[in-house]
Amino acid sequence: MPSAQAANVPSFESVWAALQENAVQIKELRESQKETNRILEETERVIKESQRETERVIKESQRETDRIIKENAIEFNRRIGHLDNLFVEVAEYMIAPSLREKFIELGYKFPKATQNLSVNDKENQIFLEIDVMLENGEKAMLVEVKAKLTKERINGHIERLEKMRQYADLHGDTRIFLGAVAGVVVTEESKNYTLDQGLYLIEPAGDSLSITPPNGKPKEW
Repeated sequence: MPSAQAANVPSFESVWAALQENAVQIKELRESQKETNRILEETERVIKESQRETERVIKESQRETDRIIKENAIEFNRRIGHLDNLFVEVAEYMIAPSLREKFIELGYKFPKATQNLSVNDKENQIFLEIDVMLENGEKAMLVEVKAKLTKERINGHIERLEKMRQYADLHGDTRIFLGAVAGVVVTEESKNYTLDQGLYLIEPAGDSLSITPPNGKPKEW
């Protein structure tokens, strides 16, 4: 009669069947893992391609935006430049005579007015152009005329006055130089900056002109 221990020992067939079943499960797990890895790799590839395409679209969009901005800026500057030239041409015929009358009201008498005055001192490397220059024996008012006044243009006129002072000193001209800027488009910021720099501000006022004295004493060069 077989012992109880022998009865509990699994048969070869049952062990082999269990191994076979485990082998099948392992194979299925491996196949499943391969498919999972394939899906992960495909997903990663799609994500990378999507990222590259997104970056390409963004770069292309940025280039197009930059191009449009650049073209618009060029066109804007061209139109502003044309407006400046037109305004200066008008100033040559209308502003200069009116300026003399207006400055008399502020205590200045300028019997002489010169438009489009150029200084071309190659020896001392001093070059400048003055839209309108009002003069008497003691003082001269240098007027810069622009369609739109900006801080950069105001600073440019200050540099022009400094060059004029340098040129005058080299040529024995002891007159005092004053500065004024005229503009059609004048923001509150530009107006305040002009007056704070000791310059006169000239603006259209109906059919005439208005001149605002600087804050405090006018700056002299």
